[in-house]
Amino acid sequence: MPDAALAAGAAEAGTSAAGEAGSGVFRGTPVCGSVAIGPLVVVGPAAARKRKATGDPAAEADALRTAIAAALAALEEALAAEDDLAGEILEFQAALLEDDDLTGPAFTAIADGAPADRAWTVALAAEIDAYRADGDPVLSARGDDLADLSARVLSHLTGTADPAADVPRGAIVAAAEMTPSAFLALSAAGVAGIATTGGSPTSHVAILAKARGVPLVVGLNALPAASPGPAGAAILDAAAGTLHTAPDAAALAVARARSAEAATAAEAAAARATQPAVTRDGAEVKVMVNIDDPAILDTLDPAICDGVGLTRTEFLFQHGAPDEEAQLAFYTRLIAWADGRPVTIRTLDAGGDKPLPGITVDGEANPFLGVRGVRLSLARPELTRVQLRALARAAATSPVPLKVMVPMVTVPAELEAMRALLTAEVDALAAARIAHAAPILGTMVEVPAAALTAARFDAAFYSIGSNDLVQYATAAARDNAAVAPLADPANPAVLELIGRTVAAGKARGVEVSLCGDMASTPALAAALLATGLRVFSAAPAEVAAVKDAIRSAAAGPAA
Repeated sequence: MPDAALAAGAAEAGTSAAGEAGSGVFRGTPVCGSVAIGPLVVVGPAAARKRKATGDPAAEADALRTAIAAALAALEEALAAEDDLAGEILEFQAALLEDDDLTGPAFTAIADGAPADRAWTVALAAEIDAYRADGDPVLSARGDDLADLSARVLSHLTGTADPAADVPRGAIVAAAEMTPSAFLALSAAGVAGIATTGGSPTSHVAILAKARGVPLVVGLNALPAASPGPAGAAILDAAAGTLHTAPDAAALAVARARSAEAATAAEAAAARATQPAVTRDGAEVKVMVNIDDPAILDTLDPAICDGVGLTRTEFLFQHGAPDEEAQLAFYTRLIAWADGRPVTIRTLDAGGDKPLPGITVDGEANPFLGVRGVRLSLARPELTRVQLRALARAAATSPVPLKVMVPMVTVPAELEAMRALLTAEVDALAAARIAHAAPILGTMVEVPAAALTAARFDAAFYSIGSNDLVQYATAAARDNAAVAPLADPANPAVLELIGRTVAAGKARGVEVSLCGDMASTPALAAALLATGLRVFSAAPAEVAAVKDAIRSAAAGPAA
């Protein structure tokens, strides 16, 4: 976790901040949010307190066990307090702490005479290096989790204070890297915004920032020194992707005006959120909502959306495969919440950057191109049958046909294999005289091969998953900061693939929606409308802004 102490000048920040950085303006990649103003806090790696070893292997082993137990208790407390989105990210760390294969080498080193802190640090460093060795972005992310975990245990072992305690509320935080747990602590501390030299717009931290409304910029050209302007203020323009560390009075005045304008616009958009989205030239556009956390149902008014365009079901599998009744309970609750609006539920989409212990394949050389999505569902039919059975039973409670979509489909045969499994479960429910209805089956379009051949799929609807489509079309991993500029959703090739899918849907007379980050980005609304897209599915926090962007755009001729 990052140390929240102010960096001590250029020696801490480095000397790479030449040119623009020297003028106090640092440029990066915008992720979410608008303008934030606050005191600048530059953070670096936590400096653990020195610990005096006892020289007794038994005492050192006990000290490490106590630290691990304390770290695990803290993680479990955080898991209980966080929503499912954050919990899904922290769950991996908690599972690692209970893995003897991970902790065993440290205890072996202690038995050989090493002090507990050094034994732990060296053992974890070896694991971290192994994850990061081949440069695979998914494995590197797991290495980042391990580094975060190593620091957690070390802080308990050495008595290092929680770095987030030193960050004042309303601060602008700049750091080289930001782990999910560090972000959660800083978010809870009430920071105004965050900027990092590492990271990417689709990282776990980016997802959390969007969900919590924390302005975020990644990929800064350099880490600034702590050089606040008047009254210690810095300006983070998360819409433009800039951090201004030494603004003068005029720049601060402009920033405050823009911040006020953004707040006013957000309030106005929220007030219009329940109104339909109609373009300047009269095209009616549906704006659905993405659901990835059951807790959101308690705070979200279904009247703001035209239905649910994506329901992620991975959270149900966090602690192993859920039984049929547990799944049915959530699906029926969601259908009831939608109040007659259409609901789309995605079958399990695990693998890639979403590993699930005991379910996904471990140790794949390239998980993004491995057994994920529908490939995993077909490889684990015993899990898939339970989910499809629960979905069919839930469909009986829906006043409109329940939509079920299949992720990561590459060829029509995969969709047909899932249809065969669904049909078998529907027939079994009928034979057992259990209330049910047959959901309609659609396909996600995330793989360029599926976009180019969409008309060949016998799908009841198409849902474009832009996050994966962008990374596969541009050959740029979505969680790798080094290639983030290439993973451009506005790349003409990406828009061409979306346009082809929309055209295929029109030719077949079926609906086409888009449920990835592109649909949650108001600035991309006009470009998506130009492809002929007329159904968006956005993150709950972005529905109002996306509707406003659609109202201010011209749709042009339908695709």
